Amino acid sequence: MRQVCRPVQHKIGTVLQVFVRDNNVDQALRVLKKKMQREGVFREMKQRKAYEKPSERKTREKAEAVRRNRKAARKQAIREGLIAAPKPKPRIAGPRPPMAAPNAGIRTPAEPAAS
Repeated sequence: MRQVCRPVQHKIGTVLQVFVRDNNVDQALRVLKKKMQREGVFREMKQRKAYEKPSERKTREKAEAVRRNRKAARKQAIREGLIAAPKPKPRIAGPRPPMAAPNAGIRTPAEPAAS
């Protein structure tokens, strides 16, 4: 059975749509939150909580433009080989139980017992 969540509109003309598969609403919510995060809905909601003066808005938008331009220039320099690419962060999956050797604790008759 396939259900469709209500589309979320945060800007004029754009619609976020999420499909609920096998009545798995939790997964659909995670997908919706991820899409909203990518679209910047949460950031926009936070900004609109309080009034932003036009001068503050201009300052913020200029700073965002500078950040975007620096990021684009850095990516371009990496592509052209002018600077080294950043090292990937190691993935930490959490503590794992120690793995036992395949024949741990099993002695064959040819091996004498350690004493």
